Amino acid sequence: MTRAPPRRTFGEVTDPAGATTAPPAPTTLGELRATGATFRPVKAEIRANLLARLTAGEPTLPGLVGFDDTVVPEVERALIAGHDLVLLGERGQGKTRLIRTLVGLLDEWTPVLVGSELNEHPLHPVSVWAHRQIAEHGDATPVGWLHRSDRFGEKLATPDTSVGDLIGDVDPIKVAEGRTLGDPETVHYGLVPRTNRGIFSVNELPDLAERIQVALLNVLEERDIQIRGYRVRLPLDLLLVASANPEDYTNRGRIITPLKDRFGAEVRTHYPLELADEIRLLHQEAQVSWGAGADSAPDAFGAPVVPEHLAEIIARFARLVRESSHVDQRSGVSARFAIAGLETVTASAVRRAAIAGETRPVARVVDLPAVVPASRGKVEFADSGADPDDERELEILEHLLRQATAQTFRARCAGLDLTGLQEHFTGGETVESGELVPAPALLGQLGTIPKLAELLGRLGVPEGEQSAEQAAAAVEFALEGLHLTRRLAKDTDGGRTVYGA
Repeated sequence: MTRAPPRRTFGEVTDPAGATTAPPAPTTLGELRATGATFRPVKAEIRANLLARLTAGEPTLPGLVGFDDTVVPEVERALIAGHDLVLLGERGQGKTRLIRTLVGLLDEWTPVLVGSELNEHPLHPVSVWAHRQIAEHGDATPVGWLHRSDRFGEKLATPDTSVGDLIGDVDPIKVAEGRTLGDPETVHYGLVPRTNRGIFSVNELPDLAERIQVALLNVLEERDIQIRGYRVRLPLDLLLVASANPEDYTNRGRIITPLKDRFGAEVRTHYPLELADEIRLLHQEAQVSWGAGADSAPDAFGAPVVPEHLAEIIARFARLVRESSHVDQRSGVSARFAIAGLETVTASAVRRAAIAGETRPVARVVDLPAVVPASRGKVEFADSGADPDDERELEILEHLLRQATAQTFRARCAGLDLTGLQEHFTGGETVESGELVPAPALLGQLGTIPKLAELLGRLGVPEGEQSAEQAAAAVEFALEGLHLTRRLAKDTDGGRTVYGA
């Protein structure tokens, strides 16, 4: 009699929320049956969990910003209908984030036959191997538990992707061991079958060669697979989700028509429609600290603080670049543009702290110019010349950054009396700032600053949590705003900036 396969170890899993959970108790088929467990297809599983969240008033797809009234309802309807779906959107619109969030709608734990390459449910075996195991071991057949985080597979579609990668191929080693070519156990399964009873994602589907796309037809419609001319009857149980750029999907026509027809739903994503959503996205995704009460970082300077007005400038900057007539609208401007920009500003503040000896780095307006060269590669210009070092592109970005700063100043400081600050320059005085000028040196040139508390309040700094570094950031923002509204002169030379005179 063939010995039972060794049991796979299924330990505790820490989910993204931080809670540590242990798998359920049953470890054999008999114990599982005794609990009254039943088999449920993955789409029915997702549908039930989604409806439960909707009924309870809980977020169905947490972590998605700006999609509440547009994309999320469309995805919910597609999942309730049991449809495979395509997400269409320009780069950086959160398509991959949305797809990975779907994993949270699966049951936290699901039973599987230990040793199964296809994650087969003990009560619903589909392979020859699984049927043989249950026939030989009966209620003693080992059962393991698979966490939902292990029920997701994805493939970035590239021209060199093969049918073997996605579906599978005959394994010559198994043939050499004595199995016949017609034996299903000679098959080495690809990514799609190995994600059986889960969610599989094909990212950038139009980049998949058309002859390879054909291999997905049966997966979407008949739910079986064919390998090397052998009809391997495997009733796959999965949700297939694909992403694509609208330009590729509609204009270049690189998704074959039968494949388009087999997707049940098409959902169009978008960039944040509101400025508040753009800022929320920065708060969620940028690897920085916010406000005055941020926890200390593991370096010697503490966590750098990013004032709210700087986040707003970066958010407005991204939106202005996205709307600019100089930028290729078909390519779009990724959300990563703003995220990387804010992280660059933070890095500039930390660099200043290391060089100038600041103990608590706070990002300032003087750190903003570093964003332009760092983010240039993330923008496709519509009228870009052949010269990769075209200075006109930098000028466009610099102009839009100044425009974003001016808009933020008007929004934050409208009606605020800054004449006291302006009067400091009436006698021809100047104030020197720069990317390496520490906060005490900047404030020391101004002395007592009228309306400083009110200015800090306008910029979202809570009373009692105000520091010299935050005061310097607020004052420098006010000086830049006065310059951009043509009430104060400014001269810039490299990393040196002089206000006044």
